[in-house]
Amino acid sequence: MAPSATETPQTAAESVQPTVVEASEVQEEQLPELRTGHKEPLQLSGALDKYEHFEVTPVIGREYVDVNLVELLRAPNSDELLPGVVFFREQDDVTNDIQKELVQRLGELSGNPATSKLHIHPINNAGRGDDKDDEISVISSVRQKELYLDCFLNYTKKQSQKTQWHSDITFEPIPSDYALLRLTQLPKTGGAPLQKFLETLTATYAQPGFNRAAERNEFQIYSGERGAPENVGEVLEAIHPVIRTNPVTGWKSVFAVGHHVQKINGLRDDESKHFLDWFVRLVVDNHDLQVRYKWQNANDPGLGEKQGARSVSLGERPYFDPQSTSRREALRDQAIALVREKGIEALQV
Repeated sequence: MAPSATETPQTAAESVQPTVVEASEVQEEQLPELRTGHKEPLQLSGALDKYEHFEVTPVIGREYVDVNLVELLRAPNSDELLPGVVFFREQDDVTNDIQKELVQRLGELSGNPATSKLHIHPINNAGRGDDKDDEISVISSVRQKELYLDCFLNYTKKQSQKTQWHSDITFEPIPSDYALLRLTQLPKTGGAPLQKFLETLTATYAQPGFNRAAERNEFQIYSGERGAPENVGEVLEAIHPVIRTNPVTGWKSVFAVGHHVQKINGLRDDESKHFLDWFVRLVVDNHDLQVRYKWQNANDPGLGEKQGARSVSLGERPYFDPQSTSRREALRDQAIALVREKGIEALQV
C-alpha cells in the first residue's frame, strides 16, 4: 500500500519487511526414476550372408537383391534368417497380414515381453481412411491434411523436414522396436539427389545497400540504362537460377554466391541461409577454385583495389540448361574417352 501523506519515505521503507524463506521449506523437484536394466545383446548368425547384398551406407542399412521375404518367413530356419535394418525390392506377395506377422516375429525373436503386440496408432487406425486394420498405420500426405496434422504437429510445406525426425512411438510407455514400412503407392516425383533439387531453384538477387548508401549521402543512384535495356530503375533486384550454366563452357555451377543473394525462393529462411552459407564455404574452403595474383605495377589490368579501376561487360540473362554437365563430370568424361581411345598410357603422360 502506498504511504500516507503523513508518513515519511523512511518510515514507509522501514514498514516493508522482506520475506525470509528457510532452506528446509524449498521443495526440490522430484525427478522421474531412471529405469535401468541389462540384456545380453543378440549375435548375428550370418545366415543371410549367402544372399546377394550390398551395404546402403558404411554404418547402417543393407539391401538384398533377390530375396523373397515370404520364403524367408516360411523357411524352417526362419528364426535365423529374419534380418535387422535392411531393404528389399518388389515384394509383391507381401500382404498386410504377412507384414504384421513378420514385424511381430522380429520383436519376439529379440526377446520382447509376451504382452507386447503390434501397435495401434491413436489416430492412424481403422477408424479413418480406407484401411480396416487397426494394426496397419497408413502414412499419407492426404490423410495428414484431412486430419490437420500439418497444424498440430508443426509440419511445413517446405523442403526441409528435419523437425520431423523422431524416435518412434515414444509417447507410449511401451514404444516400438521394429517397424516395417512398405510403399504401396509410388510417388511420381521425389527421391532426386540434392544437386538435382538445387537445379530446380531460383534465388532473389538484390543489393539494397546501394540504395541506402545513396540516401544517406543525399544523391540519386544511376537509374538510367546501366549497360543493358533491362538494367534500369532504382530497384536493384532480379531473379536468377541457383545453378547456372556457363554459356561459354557449357558447364553448370553454383551461381548463388555472396552478398548480392538475398534468399533462395521456395525455401524457409533457415533453409535458404544454410545453403547460401554452404555455397560460400565451397569457394573459400577450396583453394583450387581460387587464383592469387601478385600485383606488381600500378596500371596492371584487372587491379580492383581502392586505387584501381574496373570495367565490367554484361552478358545474357543467367539460365540453367538441363543438359549441361559440371566441370568435374565433363573432365571425367573426357578422361574416359581418352583412355578408350589411346589406352591407360594416356593418363600417365
